[in-house]
Amino acid sequence: MKTTVIKNGRVVDPKQNLDNITNIIISDGKIHHVGDIPGHIRDAQIIDATGKIVSPGFIDIHMHEDGFDSRRGALGNSMLLSALHMGVTLDVGGNCGNNSCDPEELLDYIDANGAPVNLGLLVGHTWLRNLHGPQDKYLPVSKPTISQMSADALYYLSKGCLGISFGLKYVPGTTKEEIIALAQLCRNGDKLVAAHVRADVDGVFAAAEELCDIGKSAGVRVQFSHIGSMGGYGQMARLLSIIEQRRNEGIDVLCDCYPYTAFSTGIGETTYDDGFLESYHSDYDSILIVSGKYAGQRCTKEIFDELRKNAPDTGTVGHFMRADEIDLALMSPLVMLGSDGIRTEGKGHPRASGSFARFISDYIRTGKVSLLDGINKMSTMAADRLNLTGKGNLLPGSDADIVIFDPDKVRDCATYENGQIPPVGFDYVLIGGEIALKDDKIINSGLGKSVRRKDNR
Repeated sequence: MKTTVIKNGRVVDPKQNLDNITNIIISDGKIHHVGDIPGHIRDAQIIDATGKIVSPGFIDIHMHEDGFDSRRGALGNSMLLSALHMGVTLDVGGNCGNNSCDPEELLDYIDANGAPVNLGLLVGHTWLRNLHGPQDKYLPVSKPTISQMSADALYYLSKGCLGISFGLKYVPGTTKEEIIALAQLCRNGDKLVAAHVRADVDGVFAAAEELCDIGKSAGVRVQFSHIGSMGGYGQMARLLSIIEQRRNEGIDVLCDCYPYTAFSTGIGETTYDDGFLESYHSDYDSILIVSGKYAGQRCTKEIFDELRKNAPDTGTVGHFMRADEIDLALMSPLVMLGSDGIRTEGKGHPRASGSFARFISDYIRTGKVSLLDGINKMSTMAADRLNLTGKGNLLPGSDADIVIFDPDKVRDCATYENGQIPPVGFDYVLIGGEIALKDDKIINSGLGKSVRRKDNR
């Protein structure tokens, strides 16, 4: 069995409340031992981590996976490569109700061919809706369609999907009956229900209550997706208070957030339906076009009307949120990190490339969040949320997914104009005990595997 020894690093593991200078011994892709190096260790690969942080690999609980062409067997690796560059060893896609393709096909492909990082998937409600023909997002679906969606969801959960996601703001016609029918399927196996809730700004309070009611009615754990882009306009303190109150009442609800003050979505989405400028107290020039013929330009009414009509998939970045509100979210014990990374035509918001590096530089390095708490938010919280016992910790027997970095040197480099620039400051990323990245350079882009949880049926 191959043995690797990580020596003299500052090992930080929130699961064990560990923050000590020590060593890690890896054997056959698993954590074998944390502590002194036994004298019998011979012929091991040595990684000197002196002066560096050694932590569990980061877990991005909320991202949007690349497309996959099953006919050609071609997987887009843009998002997964960006994840690896910022210390992420596990991406969780299928969020906001969307899947890029059939979840089982994608997971099977990754197991057969590898990927830059590990990938787990939620099965998306919107994707399930559209399996049965084009659906009007503003209208409910029929009861027979709900039954068919439920059967499909059960199938994908049985194949290892980690839960179900909803994009309620994007599909306003979704009824409570439709939500509960699918959400309750996650009760078996204690899988997660994540939601882009039904409304933002001042409508976010009722939307949060709806999500909590879903958790209570369906008997499941619920995840409030990207809380910053839903309530980062002056609502955050009250919103977090609602979440805390509902947790005290026994509803298992937590949140994720990315460390930026702008969101990203397609220009044809419901986010930009009539009245959005009044809601955000802003104007068209707060929107940056990031794909298509106007990429790099600020929006005007003329550009907006043209793209809404003729190119609704055009990617945008909306500069509407408040920095103090995002700070409030990310400093809360109720919130973990999630990039919400997404790209259109290979371009998009810098959060896909920089979220974890930016959190280290802007929150951990500045002392807004302690190192142990920060690692928890970037790794252990997500693993616990997904019930992945072998991830997000450095316990013996857990997968040797590890990141080594200098928190004083980590820096995100991506910009809103060029969101694909990778960060710097990561010395090593190991996946399954093998070196995937060294000194910010990718060494092996095929170490990732599917991450699945089978239910108890």
